[in-house]
Amino acid sequence: MKIGAQLYTVHGFCQTLDDLAETFKKIADIGYTTVQVSGTCPYEADWLAEQLKKNGLTCGITHYNLDRILHDTAKVVEEHKTFSCSYIGVGGIPGGFGKVSDFAKDAKAAAGLIHDSGCHFMYHNHSWEYENKFADGRNVMEFLSDTFTAEEMGFTLDTYWVKYGGADPLDEIKRLRGRLPVVHYKDMKILDDGTRQMQWIGGGNTMDFEKLTEAFAAAGTQYAYVEQDDCNGEDPFLCLKRSYDYLCSIGLN
Repeated sequence: MKIGAQLYTVHGFCQTLDDLAETFKKIADIGYTTVQVSGTCPYEADWLAEQLKKNGLTCGITHYNLDRILHDTAKVVEEHKTFSCSYIGVGGIPGGFGKVSDFAKDAKAAAGLIHDSGCHFMYHNHSWEYENKFADGRNVMEFLSDTFTAEEMGFTLDTYWVKYGGADPLDEIKRLRGRLPVVHYKDMKILDDGTRQMQWIGGGNTMDFEKLTEAFAAAGTQYAYVEQDDCNGEDPFLCLKRSYDYLCSIGLN
């Protein structure tokens, strides 16, 4: 299992092509060899392929515009193949719980085409997918995993948001075994006042990433991308380095 950097962690340094190119270099200098491209400025697929190669990086997954995934599917697949990325991700469902059923209906055809083209459609969770339930008692993640086949949809399970939503990440890993090729490593610290805070991996106090890594490996996970949406005022590159160093210390690199 490879560890990588989710560019959303440093999205403030990815809003021009020059800044994005410099960010790739900084991430490679930390030691990461793979990235998730999301939260960046627009780019051409050829340009991205060149920058990744220049810095010794691969792109394991993206978060792409959902409208393009649904309505320009073949072109989206072509772009991903240009920079050798097999996993086409969506960061969530616009409109939240009230739009889940519509999303499921709308995404079926695109998910099938993506699979038939040799790529994979991936869904990334936040907490609301666990906090909201349908009349039959299923939460949104259960609904999606029942509605889409494993070939049609995989899940970029986010450890922080699973826990924030009241579920146990280890239980979800077991339930979604075989559908978790790419995941997000995100740590949580509960402060003295009960506030839940995002932390670099190893800086929290609620998750055992050695156990999580063992479980993800058993579930077939290929990539674990470090993500910290909020670095609490610290340098996000420093946070990515702390996470990298910690994960290397427990046997990942």
